[in-house]
Amino acid sequence: MIVTVTLNPALDVTYRVAELVPHGTHRVSAVGMRPGGKGLNVAGVLHALGEPVLATGLLGGAAGARVTGLLAADAVPAAFVPIAAETRSTVTVADGVDATGFWEPGPAVARAEWEAFVAHFRGLLGDADVVALCGSLPPGVPIDAYARLVRLAAAGGVPSVLDTSGEALRHGLAAGPDLVKPNAAELRALLTPAGAAGREVDDAAHALACGARAVVVSRGPDGLLALTRDEAWRGVPPERLTGNPTGAGDACVAALCRGLRDRTPWPELLADAVALSAAAVAAPLAGAVDPETYRRLLPAVRVSAA
Repeated sequence: MIVTVTLNPALDVTYRVAELVPHGTHRVSAVGMRPGGKGLNVAGVLHALGEPVLATGLLGGAAGARVTGLLAADAVPAAFVPIAAETRSTVTVADGVDATGFWEPGPAVARAEWEAFVAHFRGLLGDADVVALCGSLPPGVPIDAYARLVRLAAAGGVPSVLDTSGEALRHGLAAGPDLVKPNAAELRALLTPAGAAGREVDDAAHALACGARAVVVSRGPDGLLALTRDEAWRGVPPERLTGNPTGAGDACVAALCRGLRDRTPWPELLADAVALSAAAVAAPLAGAVDPETYRRLLPAVRVSAA
């Protein structure tokens, strides 16, 4: 079973418009509502692929109850720890070419609520094959939260995949996750002085030096770069897709978790992650993939040594 952790989930609302015009009024052609947050998107993709998955994290208030109901309606297994404050909402505006997101910061989490989650997480490790630790941290959760969860997973013999940014990523790297998946901008932001970055391979090597065992860098429509201490690979999609890229990185994490569990060799693993990421762009909402696009692109992904 793959356990996905979302400490700052959201009630995710997607508006579809013909064209996004700043400061303008828009007619919304369709509204989508679903459980939001990176880890929940990962869980949604894995569930759609028929993979055993359990979503966990922190939920509270009416928005949290709505998220719980939406997960149940989609038959996604979930076991969240309740908090007193209201779960945030997020809004994505998709115009068929790209997407613009509006993210609320999240609820204030009490120390006792965080410690209750840590105990809950420890209890889930006995049935976990891989854990995915995803997204931002809400107020009140310690900045080294992911580092603590990575160490607990390692102590239980469970591989971890970390997908976050900023100081949460910096602290998490120091705990030695089995795989970390920043995008190019998130990885560059770790380097000092700010903005001092070289080639993406060098940036990924920096993340390895910080403690990660493997790094997969999202490069948007240009695909993925994977780096371990012994190997370096690039995966490039056979075509550029337009649509909603919001959940592409989360679909990538889903593929990486599955491959880590199955010990898939890197060329095949990277090809799968590229194809699944592209299939997420072709889907209307984050947390979903277009199966036909996935099947069509997978054999055509180009993977080469970096």
